[in-house]
Amino acid sequence: MNFLTMILPLFLAADLPPALASAAALPPSTGILDGSFTITVELTPGGAITVRREDGQKTVLGRVKDLPINSRWPSFTASAWGREQGVVASAVNAIHILLSVEKGKGRTISLLPEETIAPAAGPGAAIVTDIKAGRAVFGAWAPPVGSRVVFERSDGGPYLAKDAPRKGDVMKIMADPLPCPYFVELENRPGGRVTAWYGDGVRVLGRVIRPLGGTGRFDGTIFQDTGRIRANHPGVIDVCTSPEGLVGGFQIIPLEHAFSREMLGAWKMTQWMIIGPEMGKVDLKGTGPLFSGGLLPGPARGEVLWDLWSSYGRKPLVLARSKGGPWGKMPALSGRQDHALEGITHLRIYYPFTMEPLRDGADPSHRLP
Repeated sequence: MNFLTMILPLFLAADLPPALASAAALPPSTGILDGSFTITVELTPGGAITVRREDGQKTVLGRVKDLPINSRWPSFTASAWGREQGVVASAVNAIHILLSVEKGKGRTISLLPEETIAPAAGPGAAIVTDIKAGRAVFGAWAPPVGSRVVFERSDGGPYLAKDAPRKGDVMKIMADPLPCPYFVELENRPGGRVTAWYGDGVRVLGRVIRPLGGTGRFDGTIFQDTGRIRANHPGVIDVCTSPEGLVGGFQIIPLEHAFSREMLGAWKMTQWMIIGPEMGKVDLKGTGPLFSGGLLPGPARGEVLWDLWSSYGRKPLVLARSKGGPWGKMPALSGRQDHALEGITHLRIYYPFTMEPLRDGADPSHRLP
């Protein structure tokens, strides 16, 4: 299977111009599909929020409106499975940053859009911005889960933030890409395979324990479009099924999270797909490529990155097969509909990419990590 065969459905679903869809070469052998960049947040009211690419290009994305006065502890359960001093959730309506894990619970602060709709942030524990939900750092420039976060004093000296950072300091989010598959497929049945597709082979990540059956009213889906990633963190992939402006979606969670107190309802409801590791394998929680290092909201409609390839490529999409038929777009569904997805037999999640095929003469292969 070549790269064109793998990504052509993605291009068609995204309505990509045919000229770009004709690229038929594999990306670099490292498996790195996305580019590196750094988001800098000046921690003062009116402070700039900028992004700087590897080539030095710098763009102002927005401004800081308000600063946190405290951190949140205990934070949401899955925050404890993330990387300390790193991004622990990337969503259209929040970026959560794990400061530390104390007594088995995560301590977090958050970066919020101007709408500030993110219950997991906690009162007084967020940097509020003037950026719209689903845009910029919550969209096209969203960092993947696991991205390193560095706090610097006004004199430039780095430090480990144990609580809310100080006014006048700087926070930097280092979005360094990890090896990712082109896409992951999930068979929507008990025992169904969860497989990651790389250029030189397929890796079985786990099995479906409880299949998906319906949609629910998940916070934040109002800011995302149908068949797109609403949020990713160490315990969830949140997929939007509703058009932007409406609420609807479903979640994919690891078996370990399904046993968390707040998630026990997932065993009785149809809005969650529960997946577990292959026999004898490690837990899926907090691990890539599903629950760290790859998935993110991506560009909203009208958002543009540095070129056409990146503007479309850094946009994870979820396709579906109904009753074993051909791949197609996710059906547009809003609200709670307990049985609306029972006919879905397969899901495919395409991973974001900005690296151009054969750029800099890279070897045209893509190997398992």
